[in-house]
Amino acid sequence: MVYFDNLNQKAIQFLKKRIEEGHYKERERLPSDYELSRELGLERSAVRDAIQFLVQEDILLYRPGVGYFVHSKPILSSGIEQLGSVTEMIQQSGKTPGVQYISAELTRPTDQDRKRFAPLDIEQFTQLERLRTADGEPVVYCIDRVDHRIMPLELIHNTESIFTALKTYAKKEIDYAVAHIEPIAYHEEISPMLNSDPDQALLLLKQMHFTKENEPVLYSANFFRADVFSFYVLRKRHTE
Repeated sequence: MVYFDNLNQKAIQFLKKRIEEGHYKERERLPSDYELSRELGLERSAVRDAIQFLVQEDILLYRPGVGYFVHSKPILSSGIEQLGSVTEMIQQSGKTPGVQYISAELTRPTDQDRKRFAPLDIEQFTQLERLRTADGEPVVYCIDRVDHRIMPLELIHNTESIFTALKTYAKKEIDYAVAHIEPIAYHEEISPMLNSDPDQALLLLKQMHFTKENEPVLYSANFFRADVFSFYVLRKRHTE
């Protein structure tokens, strides 16, 4: 446990102010404790204690063998119980959504696909892979899979919102989704496209979307940068 005296508090306030004012930017490495102690005129032990406190507060991040970095603040904290498109999530954060198309192709269903889309018998999927941006910065990698009979390949090329396209062209309106979220380690292909560092985890949100008639229409696998997005679940007590 770190015990704070006036010197510790001075070091903490100094570092927090520097971060808030942008002297130390997000994902930027801090100067060494020696350099900081000279700048502050404090003992290195006080600076180390202040740094450890800011790590506990999730303001700083320690990377073994490299140093301490300013932790990125999530641009959006969203309830996972809320069903919405990635575009809407980015807009809610006050940033401008954008999209880069990676690929669009026809794919054969896997055994897992057949289970997800049961009882439908689907021979081919239209699969779309996109990189979603917020103010031009890549933040989400999206893989969407839908029955090619209701969403042809030539149509999906011109689609920015899968939800809107399904409603407009396929007359399929999504009512609810079954979601699973899990942290995953560095992904060799996707992490570099999201500008994620090797030690940064991703949040994988897998969702199976259904209509009001319980018809499965869309499977999505969205890889979110964990330093940009955070999710929570709102739980309510059941009352009879």
